[in-house]
Amino acid sequence: MTRETDGRAILVTGGSSGLGAAVVTAVTKAGGRPYVLDRQAPADGVPWVECDLADTRAAEAATRELAEQAGGLDGVVTAAGLDVPGKLADVPGETWDRIVAVNLLGTAAVIRAAVPYLERAHGTVVTVASTLGIKAVSDATAYCAAKFGVVGFTRALAAELAGTIGVTLLIPGGMRTAFFDTRDEQYRPGPDAVLNEPADTAAAIMFALSQPPGCAVREMVVCAEQESSYP
Repeated sequence: MTRETDGRAILVTGGSSGLGAAVVTAVTKAGGRPYVLDRQAPADGVPWVECDLADTRAAEAATRELAEQAGGLDGVVTAAGLDVPGKLADVPGETWDRIVAVNLLGTAAVIRAAVPYLERAHGTVVTVASTLGIKAVSDATAYCAAKFGVVGFTRALAAELAGTIGVTLLIPGGMRTAFFDTRDEQYRPGPDAVLNEPADTAAAIMFALSQPPGCAVREMVVCAEQESSYP
């Protein structure tokens, strides 16, 4: 038995583009009510609050604002993320710090603020890590640190919230999004790269969100069959 998404309020960070936008679309198609935290506006008609997730106190306040607007929360998907690849000595300190702040600290801040609302609904959290959260590569010290952190944070969160909130860790591989567009050429996927469609990864998230209270999908790896960073 699964839980219907119809009418349920799902908060999505990074919901204006990439995987986040795909989740917003999937929630809407399933009859749910998406709410977005992002620096850019999502699709027309989707309620949202402009928020820089690197400002963790602002992220908490924005989460509470949307939760109150929605009349509660049934789910949270932390899809926001960024990366600026480069050698540790070459990436400016403020850039390195921001990557960790958005990917890890922002994730924790949003969930921290959402917990009281999710407890009332016995809702579900889906955190978005990365295959680089379980496999380290060169020129990605900040991103790996953050995503390894999301993995550890989510596993600890699942133990802490067991019986009150469902917690799912999503470990996605590379997807066909704008995530890579601003990178230096050497760090972009090559023309023969095999990437997943974000809609397919969003479908896996919807499966996690649809589980009934008491049944949790603890972890999922979702990637193209020929994903180079997994296993």
